Amino acid sequence: MHCPFCNHEDTKVIDSRLAGEGQQVRRRRECEKCGERFTTFESAELVMPRIVKNDGSREPYDETKLRSGMTRALEKRPVSTEAMEEALARVIHKLQVAGEREIKSRQLGEWVMEELKVLDEVAYVRFASVYRSFQDVNEFREEIERLQGESARAARDREQIPLLPEDKKKQS
Repeated sequence: MHCPFCNHEDTKVIDSRLAGEGQQVRRRRECEKCGERFTTFESAELVMPRIVKNDGSREPYDETKLRSGMTRALEKRPVSTEAMEEALARVIHKLQVAGEREIKSRQLGEWVMEELKVLDEVAYVRFASVYRSFQDVNEFREEIERLQGESARAARDREQIPLLPEDKKKQS
């Protein structure tokens, strides 16, 4: 880091602290030539991928668009804003760690649907109906039946065989 006062190349870090809710590092520096002190802020620069639409067009990632789609699906549903924001953060994290310059909108939509399925099944079906362009009631019914089948399988998977018979548990 060059000194902003004398433009000397060597400065040393005197103190480092987190800033900006942990998203930045604040550093106090001192110039080894003139002795002046100054502050710098360091943050990660993450380039979000471009979104490739179904028609082949490309557009920049837009968090507002993603948030509004999830909010619309969750409208009037018993899901807290915090839970929705956490789900949104997980989708954004997946975009960031994908490490790709471009992501197909289909993949992004699937990630959103995974999160909505966990948050609220009605919101999931709402989003899926728009995202997958349901044309009639039968497509809604098929999706709901598939969702019910998944829920039943998950419930069976959670059932466990007791390690001890019930009467032995009571004696313990």
